[in-house]
Amino acid sequence: MKRNKIALSGLALLAVGGLTLAGCAGSGDSGDTDGGGASDAIITTNGSEPENPLIPTTTNEVGGGKILDAIFAGLVAYEADGSPVNDMAEEITVDDPQNLTVKIKEGQTFTDGEEVTADNFIKAWNYGALASNEQLNSYFFEDIEGFSYDEDSELTGLEQVDDYTFTIALNKPASDFALRLGYSAFYPLPDVAFEDMAAFGENPIGNGPYMLAGDDAWQHDVQIDLVKNPDYKGVREVKNGGLTIVFYASQDASYADLLAGEVDVVDQIPTGALATFESDLEDVGGTAVNQPAAVFQSFTVPEYLPHFAGEEGQLRRQAISMAINRPEITDVIFEGSRTPASDFTSPVIDGWSDSLEGAEVLAYNEDEAKALWAEADAISPWEGSFQIAYNSDGGHQAWVDAVTNSIKNVLGIEASGAPYPTFAELRELVNARTITTAFRTGWQADYPGLYNFLGPLYATNAGSNDGDYSNAEFDALLAEGISSTDAGEANELFQQAQSILLKDLPATPLWYSNVTGGYADTVQNVEFGWNSVPLYHEITKG
Repeated sequence: MKRNKIALSGLALLAVGGLTLAGCAGSGDSGDTDGGGASDAIITTNGSEPENPLIPTTTNEVGGGKILDAIFAGLVAYEADGSPVNDMAEEITVDDPQNLTVKIKEGQTFTDGEEVTADNFIKAWNYGALASNEQLNSYFFEDIEGFSYDEDSELTGLEQVDDYTFTIALNKPASDFALRLGYSAFYPLPDVAFEDMAAFGENPIGNGPYMLAGDDAWQHDVQIDLVKNPDYKGVREVKNGGLTIVFYASQDASYADLLAGEVDVVDQIPTGALATFESDLEDVGGTAVNQPAAVFQSFTVPEYLPHFAGEEGQLRRQAISMAINRPEITDVIFEGSRTPASDFTSPVIDGWSDSLEGAEVLAYNEDEAKALWAEADAISPWEGSFQIAYNSDGGHQAWVDAVTNSIKNVLGIEASGAPYPTFAELRELVNARTITTAFRTGWQADYPGLYNFLGPLYATNAGSNDGDYSNAEFDALLAEGISSTDAGEANELFQQAQSILLKDLPATPLWYSNVTGGYADTVQNVEFGWNSVPLYHEITKG
């Protein structure tokens, strides 16, 4: 299939090219239905109940994101290796780091028949940016002229030229803005969405390769049924009849179904099976997958917790970090499918470094951990216990227990996990800022650039800044980096910004994740992308 690369000016080409993912599998026009697969076959896979209604600008977690990426199409799509290609866009021209012109392909439609035009993008982005709408992804519109966190304000930087063309004026240079446009926050919405957004979120009408199978397609806490969208004309040509995403209560359950042939492909293997899953799958004719992905794992300690503010809090975060034996945990618990973190990003992203200033705080050091904890005790004696909250439906208990045991043994304090039944229950407390313990966090990249691991999570007021971290020096380095049109210079500034994070530890980096998954002998042409998600549209079955 012919793929349209993003049309960029020389300055932007340098910046976007420098941020393109390195080190993953190649692009995937892998196979077609001529290989014996049934074009009307339904592919089954694992997932989780979305945290929120399926609205692009308020979905910032993997369960909902997996669905949105299937039923919507943005200006840009990402190939298996993270390379950006035009999807709804005919052309994206970057005139300079603050001004872009977008031309949309004519004849693209939503599944209710409405044509996709420039207005659908402009209205959707304005909805997502409006302060009173309280959208979790509003941060992604921060760089567009007119954006405000404090009051309702139109994105004046969006201007419609004609039905299929609009311009984007940024309030500051953002050299990777074109690269971001494949993320779900930037998807268009049909006019019907604005009549009743809550109702739309329960039964969304998209423009992507798949669509909901019917009004009852989303069975909450059970599964969602998608079918091929026959009117989609984008770059993700669907080679099957549809996709059923089953919301499993545990990774053990989805893995058992994979071995039994009840599900076709899964992108998570329970920790208890990591030592044997390759041979287990081989025994039943399946195929195991274990490859690097842009996934980072951590836990966050909010500053509002007792003993974790100011200088005392900084000392305790550093002590806790150095009390964690990451190499042992990744080897014993994860059977080498994780790599101890040396920064806040991912080794598969261009610009990653394993030699940042201050990275020693991520190394296991019992003596230094005890010394730092004693310094903190001199400021205010420790009392209570240290806990890390996690969702029981995500396969996290083993590593949380290992991490808290490591902390307990080194620092001589009570430490344990704090389980919540579901991801949604945990996130409800985190988002409301009512959780009273540390909690597991992590990041699966939205687009393949270093900035995406830093800005959305740690910049002041960022939408996924769960610990409400704020550091003016960090913000300034981040802004300077994203303004640079030289990829090398930008990445160097992002590395300097990370050195500040290594002092403050707004989150405690743990390890980088491989995608560990597998697929049954029922399917062919399975390829996992740079962000760990299978390219479902390429899968054939039969």
